[in-house]
Amino acid sequence: MLSLQLIRENKDFVLKGLRKKHFAAAEETIEKILLADQKRRDLQKQNDDALSKVNTLSRQIGMLMKSGKHAEAETIKAESTALRELSKSLHESLAATEMELQQLLVLLPNIPHADVPEGRHASDNVVVHQWGDLPVLNEGAKPHWDLIKEYDIIDFELGNKVTGAGFPVYKGKGARLQRALINFFLDEAIKAGYQEIQPPILVNQESGFGTGQLPDKDGQMYYANEDNLYLIPTAEVPITNLYRDMILKPEDLPIKLAGYTPCFRREAGSWGAEVRGLNRLHQFDKVEIVQIVAPEESYNQLQEMVTHVKTLLEKMELPYRILKLCGGDMSFASALTYDFEVYSAAQQRWLEVSSVSNFETFQANRMKLRYKVEGKTLLLHTLNGSALALPRIVAALLENNQTPNGIKLPEAIAEYAGFDMI
Repeated sequence: MLSLQLIRENKDFVLKGLRKKHFAAAEETIEKILLADQKRRDLQKQNDDALSKVNTLSRQIGMLMKSGKHAEAETIKAESTALRELSKSLHESLAATEMELQQLLVLLPNIPHADVPEGRHASDNVVVHQWGDLPVLNEGAKPHWDLIKEYDIIDFELGNKVTGAGFPVYKGKGARLQRALINFFLDEAIKAGYQEIQPPILVNQESGFGTGQLPDKDGQMYYANEDNLYLIPTAEVPITNLYRDMILKPEDLPIKLAGYTPCFRREAGSWGAEVRGLNRLHQFDKVEIVQIVAPEESYNQLQEMVTHVKTLLEKMELPYRILKLCGGDMSFASALTYDFEVYSAAQQRWLEVSSVSNFETFQANRMKLRYKVEGKTLLLHTLNGSALALPRIVAALLENNQTPNGIKLPEAIAEYAGFDMI
């Protein structure tokens, strides 16, 4: 959430950033926020003045009562009572105005970093790095949705039977490959200094609000209405919220956490090859890395996280590229995002497998996540990244490594899986 002070003192800067993110109601929302803020401050002053007057009158009443001037004291008591009633009314108006102000503030997305490219759509994203030779497959090579049937390792029909579309069942070497990838990603994160966390996969509204999924992505999250809990769309939500409403010490930083969870997303997406097979699921596995850092260190740590994801992909021998997302293609909460895409040889296109983002103070302000330095209490910066999401990694591994004799796994994964061929 953007701070009210930033909006009040840097209105033009905020509007420029909101336009870069193509937030349609920027001017209208900012004006409503500033009007509500002014109303709130006016009401606060009136209430403070009324209470101050009550305190003054209370002292006068005490002096008059001691002096035996009861009639005068009763007159002032009546004035004090009226002021108390006014204060009660002002307090109610102030609470309503503060709620209105809060409801307006949560509508605003984060301001993009100066390095974010201009643009509205994914086609405007900028490729900043590419690694690996694109594989050339033999004639008759198959996409992963055919390979998983041929080798009987992932079953969408069974998943549809027990749950519905977008919930696959992993079988035999398919299930073992999932477990191998999860362990590989977690172990690599631990080597890089991350502490492993196993968080809950259901969160409350406060947690969804803290990282920016609520209210922005309310309709895209599975909801358990009787318990007022949400199935997580990513481990980012529970892991980052471990530090909600906390004031940390400088020596606690940086905090580096990694966790594996299943993830749940309701959005169906479009039709066709883009969402076929493992390309888009309602339930999938992912290892997430999260950092909580001092503001001056956050962009150094962002590059460290990018390097970590690069290392994972190179160890799996998957050709990849990194894109810096344009303003219009960024998430609601992000200030700067790098997307990683791996090349799918059978589909002959790039598949997104990771987003690594710096949210600066946006999530920390919503969560009241702060640290105390030199006597001042300041907001921290939060970052996260997929390291990695499994479905499209599996799709690329299957497609890029198919041979006439089966699918040959890269050495790094074969060591974890206990087999090198499917």
